[in-house]
Amino acid sequence: MTAALIPMLLPAWLNPENILNALGNWALWGVVAIVIVECGLFCFFLPGDSLLFAVGMFVALGTITFGTTASGWVLVAACVILSIAAILGNTIGYWIGRVVGPPLLRPRTGLMGKIFKQKYADNTRVFFESRGHIALVLARFVPVVRTFVTLVAGISKMSFPIFIGYSAIGGVLWGTGVTILGYFLGQISFIHKHIEIALVLIVLVSFIPVVVETINQRRAAKANQSA
Repeated sequence: MTAALIPMLLPAWLNPENILNALGNWALWGVVAIVIVECGLFCFFLPGDSLLFAVGMFVALGTITFGTTASGWVLVAACVILSIAAILGNTIGYWIGRVVGPPLLRPRTGLMGKIFKQKYADNTRVFFESRGHIALVLARFVPVVRTFVTLVAGISKMSFPIFIGYSAIGGVLWGTGVTILGYFLGQISFIHKHIEIALVLIVLVSFIPVVVETINQRRAAKANQSA
């Protein structure tokens, strides 16, 4: 049953192992480009989490190197480079939202003017000013959400110094944490022999925060109705 789910959750052209193998010596830099595109150009379907995990595992196995056999140094370099890519992608997404957002929100001429009204942007700005720093850090670990939270931050004109500060924290935690996880778990024989299953689990686990938050919101709504 698990084997049947793998092609559905990870199509061949999005399978991180296939992507890294296809990129060869350019694997790490290809992942850098994918991370920037996912975070900055809102390509939410790209496998960010599982790609970082796979990079860590490939470093552990000696597939990704910088001309040295010291995998520890390669891991450090990979974590730094991927963290910078994550922050850069977020910055691009923020400024796209900030520049393109206002024309889209014009009541009569904007494409999103009738759906995402200015008052929604104002409410979102209030949210980011009060709890947006937490959202920027936590959203980094949730697929789809991390892709659009930077756009919304830009549209709501969240203070850029605050945005870049907390976005950097989230980017480093994500880019370093998931890669290191792949590095150490990738040394386990079962994991690197069954990487497809491991990658599917990474995808499923990354959606747990969304499920938990949804359940909490529904409970809160029912409690308010009862009150």
